[in-house]
Parts: sequence; C-alpha cells; structure tokens
Amino acid sequence: MAIFKIDEIRNMNEEEIAEELRKLESELIRERGIVTAGGAPEKPGRIRDIRRTIARIKTVQRERKQ
Repeated sequence: MAIFKIDEIRNMNEEEIAEELRKLESELIRERGIVTAGGAPEKPGRIRDIRRTIARIKTVQRERKQ
C-alpha cells in the first residue's frame, strides 16, 4: 500500500480517493490486530504513516465538499 503526499491525493478523482481510503483503513486494522495479538509489526512506523495518510485523504475530501 502506498503512502501518498497531499499533491498526489489532490490529483486523484473522488472514486480513487474513496478506494485508497478503504484500502488504508483495512490495512490499519490489520496492522493494529498484529500489535494487539502480541506480535511485532514488520515496520513499526507503518501504523503512523497509514494514520497520517488517512488524515490527508480526509482533509482533501473535506476541502472538496466546501
């Protein structure tokens, strides 16, 4: 799963943004499940990156609604 910069997100259409948001949220659930089960994630900073990318996507969605 890719981590996007704000400019990349702004160049996407609404359907692409919604699809990437769905993928990132499911990946975040999977990563958190690994940690909750007592396992160590492959990349510890990945959860933080996913959360930030989700926030960027939601920011762009909110900007477009205005």
